[in-house]
Amino acid sequence: MINRYPIWKNLLVLLVVSLGVLYALPNIYPPDFAVQISNEDADSVVSEKILARALGRLDEEGVEYFGQKLDQGKAAIRFRNEEERLRAVDQIELALHDDRGDERYIVSLNAAPTTPDWLMSLGGEPMKYGLDLRGGVHFLMEVDTDSAVAERVESLEQDIKRLFRQREDRIRYKSFETPSTGVLEISFANDEVRDQARTKLASQYQTYQLVADPAKPSLRMTVDQNSIREIENFAISQNIQSIRNRINELGVAEPLVQRLGRNRIVVDLPGVEDPAVAEIILGKVATLEFRMEALPDASRLSTTEYDYEGFPVRLQNDIILRGDRVLDANVGFDPDSGMPQVNITLDGDGGDLMHRSTRHNVGRRMAVIFIETKTRDRKVMVDGVPTLEPERYIEKRVISLATVQSALAVRFRITGLQGGEARELSLLLRAGALAADMFIAEERTVGASLGAENIELGALAVSVGLGLVVLFMLVYYKVFGIAANIALASNLVLLVAVMSSLGATLTLPGIAGIVLTVGMAVDANVLIFSRIKEELKNGLPPQQAINAGFERAFVTILDANLTTLIVAVILYSIGTGPVKGFAITLSIGIVTSMFTAIMGTRAIVNLIYGGRSVKALAI
Repeated sequence: MINRYPIWKNLLVLLVVSLGVLYALPNIYPPDFAVQISNEDADSVVSEKILARALGRLDEEGVEYFGQKLDQGKAAIRFRNEEERLRAVDQIELALHDDRGDERYIVSLNAAPTTPDWLMSLGGEPMKYGLDLRGGVHFLMEVDTDSAVAERVESLEQDIKRLFRQREDRIRYKSFETPSTGVLEISFANDEVRDQARTKLASQYQTYQLVADPAKPSLRMTVDQNSIREIENFAISQNIQSIRNRINELGVAEPLVQRLGRNRIVVDLPGVEDPAVAEIILGKVATLEFRMEALPDASRLSTTEYDYEGFPVRLQNDIILRGDRVLDANVGFDPDSGMPQVNITLDGDGGDLMHRSTRHNVGRRMAVIFIETKTRDRKVMVDGVPTLEPERYIEKRVISLATVQSALAVRFRITGLQGGEARELSLLLRAGALAADMFIAEERTVGASLGAENIELGALAVSVGLGLVVLFMLVYYKVFGIAANIALASNLVLLVAVMSSLGATLTLPGIAGIVLTVGMAVDANVLIFSRIKEELKNGLPPQQAINAGFERAFVTILDANLTTLIVAVILYSIGTGPVKGFAITLSIGIVTSMFTAIMGTRAIVNLIYGGRSVKALAI
């Protein structure tokens, strides 16, 4: 019988809509204002004592809060409004600075979810909102471009030393010094050796300025300003790429990463609910250095003493290679000890350097140095008020000191790390080495960039547009309009559910995509209903007209939606920021509207008219 769905189709429609309602439901629970406390050390947790210290400070200062919780090594404190939360951040930072000792804590603004546990256990999460709707986290990263130039000069020093040590025309030098940024000064025993070195360097390093000192046998190599600017631009570009890779590891949708001025990078992370994790990953500058242990009789070599597991160890200052030679890094476990390890894959040049250094040093110990550029708070008095001021410092420690058993190549492993350190190191190395040190100059959680009034107007526009569409369909198509409006409401529910489940970020342009989706959803129904009217005018009975209307309009609807979907995919692939936000909601809306406008609407019409003797249609 025509216009009758089998039971499985009706159940399918009911199941899809029910799942849509279930996974759209978390969006009716707004999050609470919260402050999160986390330990900077990935393997350490926030204790009850630290939470009590923070709460005690809030009580002393009269800051009102209504809930606190320790979960997965982090503490969260909830507040009624934004004003109390902002007051709390400063007080908690001061309290933990007084009490933390060697521990370092990150105090960040957060949104504490209020979704019921039973709903979260089913995977239900609210939709993420962009910076222009609900805000997110804003970072201003400052790149130390001077360090990039200094590292280039240091690398130049290592290359020149290798060049001078070539057996066929070895050149003896006395010392290397860097009197200023971008300048390398080399001292020799006499003018004759200096002139030989100048001739050799002039052919190898044509982009550097070579100046001989007439007063002493030394040669000064200078990086010109154009080269310095190129180094700075490369450092900024490399760091931007590294930040984007790290953000991809965090799974943040629609991030904004762009250069600001000469040495700063702006990072906006919309919808981020755990700013502490983002701060750790973005703010942490970590890399590796591989050095050989100094021999007992190597008094002429430049060395530095380090501590390794409580014992002093002296390492050569000559660096075999750095972390920028790493192509891939992933976490594994030692099959013998069960301890975490990082499996390293080097690029071709890195593999050559490692092989050249280790094949001549079998039996000697090679150290792996883990280097972090960190920021800590220093308490200062400003107008008699205690204030925390960020202070940068570099921490170096030997994480592995192992005997070279055989010549190493492009693949090897690093041990001596804890689980959290291994994960972070592999992530940072995999994301790409930083071309220069970078630290967070400013961090803040931002609200709606367009303001509450514009957001309300956007929501009002959606409501007015939806209301007018609903009214038009009711007046013009009567009973069929009711079916279309029910399908339209189901489409919006499914759209919200899919975006919530996928973790997509809704932006203001995304709302425009929803408005367009509303129009396109009813457009399909308009085509179907107009076709039914046409079939009725051609003399077909009502039941046959309904069937013909749905069947014959399907191809037109499919063509129209498919071409629009192709355009949306292209917009998403080549667009950025707001364009992607629009493309995401439009793409999802097209798919859900195809289901509700065709299958959903027909299921409702079948329930009303199917299997009945109908003489006229209310259309």
